[in-house]
Amino acid sequence: MRILLVKAVLVLGLIFSFAAIATTKMDDSFGNKNTEVRFRNLVKDIRCMVCQNQTLLDSQAPLAVDLRREILNMMNQGKSDKEVIDFLVERYGDFVLYNPPLKSSTMLLWFGPLLFLLIGLVGVIALVVRRRNAAEETITATERSKLDKLLADSDKD
Repeated sequence: MRILLVKAVLVLGLIFSFAAIATTKMDDSFGNKNTEVRFRNLVKDIRCMVCQNQTLLDSQAPLAVDLRREILNMMNQGKSDKEVIDFLVERYGDFVLYNPPLKSSTMLLWFGPLLFLLIGLVGVIALVVRRRNAAEETITATERSKLDKLLADSDKD
């Protein structure tokens, strides 16, 4: 039992040490508070291209770290927020934006979930109607007499 406890502590220690190593700290060379606020406001609206549903601000993926560094470099070069966003959209498409604009190329992003919900609803309604119709089917008099005969025979056994 004691060996098991020691192994568990070692495994937990390794897990936490790997987590500490895996977190990548970004170089906080913002220069001033305004740049930091502007940077954080900008990257919270940009999606990490690696992680599921995380912003660049939250993600620790290597690509996210590189993109944050690139965005900070662009800001330090005097680029506006629009220029930075345009650069990212040109490079990665509208999907890089956490709230992509509504246009013909992003219709599926905006209305795809609703479309799939409607398709599922139509499928469920069709299934219910089909089962209701199948349950309402009546048997003929001949089938009824055969059924009664089979039931009577099974009661005798």
